[in-house]
Order: sequence, then structure tokens, then C-alpha cells
Amino acid sequence: MRFLRRYVFHDIGLKFFSLVIAGCLWAVVTQDQTSEVPISVPVELHNMPQNLEISSRSLPRAELWLSGASRVLDHLAPNSVHVAVNLSDAQAGERTYSLRDVAVPDGVHVKQVEPAQIQIRLDARQTRVVEVRPRVVGRLASGFAISNVVADPSQITIVGPANRVNAVDAAITDPVDATGLLSQRTFRTNAYVSDPLVQVVNPEPVRVTVFVSKSRLYHNSD
Repeated sequence: MRFLRRYVFHDIGLKFFSLVIAGCLWAVVTQDQTSEVPISVPVELHNMPQNLEISSRSLPRAELWLSGASRVLDHLAPNSVHVAVNLSDAQAGERTYSLRDVAVPDGVHVKQVEPAQIQIRLDARQTRVVEVRPRVVGRLASGFAISNVVADPSQITIVGPANRVNAVDAAITDPVDATGLLSQRTFRTNAYVSDPLVQVVNPEPVRVTVFVSKSRLYHNSD
């Protein structure tokens, strides 16, 4: 007990206070440690001229190495980091842009950006009217055949890079199932273009009417 009173319990309050201070200092030092983390973000395109469209099928993501205090990097949100390319002076064709415009939160520093440059292909924006081609699936009853298929509207307007818009033959509807159909029926569906860089202007539902009648072979057998 004499040992405990002399070496353990003596000035116990001061010892406890010193322990708390040491813990706080350790926490502060730990939080202020500098570290590095990788992060992947999409490349943002700013100030795109209205008469141009992106003709590149995809853009690479930017891989960044960031440094800063651990307490900041541990709570870093991906949407707080932005890599942008300014296209205000862009023209049709392919051009290389440097990834220098990087925005990060206060206290965070950019150590490296990969790739350092990206190539972007731009083309003149073009609008065109194309046919709506219905897609009918399913099996009809024996002796029946599809006599006609009508789409309403029969045409839609598409927009996109000129070289890709010109390559579109027609817009295709989602499949409509005519299984067991004995006369006519109207289906409500949608039309699309398979090229992801070409969009339908003001998309609206398409009404596909399928007409079914007895086949000629069936009539002749009667």
C-alpha cells in the first residue's frame, strides 16, 4: 500500500490530466499526418459550342493522386473533385486537350493526373428525319399471317454528330408481341436508335398496329 500511495496514487489528478493531454496531442498529430490517395473522376466538358456534338464514343476517366491531411482525405467525396476541359474555342475534328483544369477542396493538392492529355473528336450537329421501323415478335395461330404493320408516327427526328446521324438507316421500336393475335391490335411502345451518340428529338410513344389475317395457303386449303 505504501508503494501504491507513493508511486501510483500520488498526484493522481495531475497524472490523469497529463494522460489526457498526451492523448489529445497524439490525436492531433495523427490527424495532421499527410497521406496520398488515388481517385477516379469523369472528365467534364464545359462551354460546348451549340453547333457541335461529341463524336468520340467514350471519354477516359481521369485518375488522380491527391495529397493532404489524413482527416481531410478520409472524408473526401468524389463529387468534390472536378477535372474539366474548356471547349469554347473548339471546332469540328479531332483535337488533343491537356487535363490541367482540376478543382479540389481546400487543403488537398494534386500530385498527378493520368492521362495528362485526352483526344476528343467533335462533329457538326445534324438533325434528320428517319423512318420508324416496328419490330414484331411472337408466334401466330396456325393458318394466320401478318398482313400489315403500321407505326404512328411513321417518322421521328434524330440529332447527333453528322457522320453518325447519316449512318442511321431507321429508328427501331421495342418489340411488340403478336402471339395468338387473330385480327388487328395496336400496341403502345417506344422507338430508339442503337447508336448511343444519336438521340431522338422529343421522344414520344409510338403506336404500332399489327394486322393479322388468314394466310393464302389456309384459304386455298378451304
